[in-house]
Amino acid sequence: MSTTYTVRDSATMLRRNLLHIRRYPSLSIMLVAQPIVFLLVFVYVFGGTLGAGLPGQEGGGDRGDYLVFITPGILIMTVASVALGTAISTATDMTTGIIARFRTMDIARVSVLTGHVLGAVIRTGFAVVIVTAFAFLLGFRSDAGPLGWLGAIGLLILIAFSLTWLTVGMGLAADSVETASNTPLFLVILPFISSAFVPTDAMPAGLRQFAEHQPFTPMIDTLRALVTGAATDSDLWLAIGWCALIALLGYLWSRRLFLRVPAR
Repeated sequence: MSTTYTVRDSATMLRRNLLHIRRYPSLSIMLVAQPIVFLLVFVYVFGGTLGAGLPGQEGGGDRGDYLVFITPGILIMTVASVALGTAISTATDMTTGIIARFRTMDIARVSVLTGHVLGAVIRTGFAVVIVTAFAFLLGFRSDAGPLGWLGAIGLLILIAFSLTWLTVGMGLAADSVETASNTPLFLVILPFISSAFVPTDAMPAGLRQFAEHQPFTPMIDTLRALVTGAATDSDLWLAIGWCALIALLGYLWSRRLFLRVPAR
């Protein structure tokens, strides 16, 4: 099948997923509400104490400093939350038989998967804009210039793309929608064991080693540097490398499952 037909079929599947998002907004609202709740809790409940322990702040930081510190981590959690929703929608397609019908049609098979991925990336964009606007309403301020924000947007898109391919595979592998809603939860939990909420230097030795070498820490550190106008150093390449690896493995796994696993 030619590239033209693949692009056309992918656009059709993308439109289908966008229509689902518009007709059933409750899942999107829930996935956006969760990071906003985390933002409110950590800023207003823990922000005064945790902000005082931030490094590089003369006399200790305050709640505003802590808001600047955790906002990048909350944005990454927003991306992970939307990716979790993609696992649910993919599993729904598998369990309701629509995937089996798509397999009998003369369409590019990869278009079914790319429709889910591209739809999720667009939904992630809307979710990130809402959470970012909410952070600004709470007092978040940035010293980054246009290039820094463009870099941050590009990084968030790359993270969304990679995590979505992974969760598409999880949705295809799940035997039910309930399983698909639980399997990707580690993507929301892992940011808690990273540099999202406290510097890794404050953690015990064993936990610090894990936090410093898991994928979310370089992603969060890079995003934090981009939106605050700081240097990204080697974290940028680590973040890109992790995203590329996750996207590749997720794509290969999803493609294999879609082509070989019978629809349920």
